[in-house]
Amino acid sequence: MAISHEGFDFVRKLVHSHSGVVLDAGKEYLVESRLQPLAQNEGLSVQNLIDRMRLSAANPHVQRVVEALTTNETLFFRDMNPFEELRKVVLPQVIEKRRAERRLTIWSAACSTGQEPYSIAMMIREHFPEVMGWSFRLMASDIAGDVLARARVGHYSQLEVSRGLPASYLVKNFRKSGAEWHLNDEIRRTVEFFEMNLTKPWPMLPRMDIILIRNVLIYFDLETKRQIFTNLRHQLHSDGWLALGGSETTLGVEDAFERVSTNASGWFRLRRL
Repeated sequence: MAISHEGFDFVRKLVHSHSGVVLDAGKEYLVESRLQPLAQNEGLSVQNLIDRMRLSAANPHVQRVVEALTTNETLFFRDMNPFEELRKVVLPQVIEKRRAERRLTIWSAACSTGQEPYSIAMMIREHFPEVMGWSFRLMASDIAGDVLARARVGHYSQLEVSRGLPASYLVKNFRKSGAEWHLNDEIRRTVEFFEMNLTKPWPMLPRMDIILIRNVLIYFDLETKRQIFTNLRHQLHSDGWLALGGSETTLGVEDAFERVSTNASGWFRLRRL
């Protein structure tokens, strides 16, 4: 049974109020496909699940529904170009500037099941091993507690390690266990995972040298984007770097940043005054 117009409108408002994510009209198919497993687990149709939530704002399914609809695509070394620029341009410059204090802090926001921060950790271990002996923090956050639980464990399917992960990285950093690949403890323990809603008041965080918040802002309305950019501006060191998704921009949203990518990979820095 297809969900009703009223049901879809309820879910749209629910997701926006809890996460800031905007579900455009016509995305009924997305709601149905994302909520189907949750509904089936409860012995319900998607419409029945929505009807139950409409009866009570304290319904225990609310958070799980929001998480199901805000969990997005991720893979190791996604889009590659941003990681190439990270390796060839961003990290060499940042490391040189931080070499005297031997301190480096990176944040992967909206990290989902952890492939992005683990990609960074493997890259640093491979190409910049000196950093592993610094005061080095690689932080990663997401709104969804269930995907963070998966990220912390560091276990991935054959399909997941086949998408974007170079064979040399797989051999060096994973071991096969049954049908899964397990990330080695050295890399896994490098990343600090924590739950965070980007649209709510931010927790106390250290100033960052590099922030990656890729393929996230496209889901927010303009006012929410502006607030997030304001927070990012204050969270980033004046000489730090910010990575957005390839289709994301600061134009018309926040003029404090300027694009500095050489290959349209979405790297930005704060404008010099």
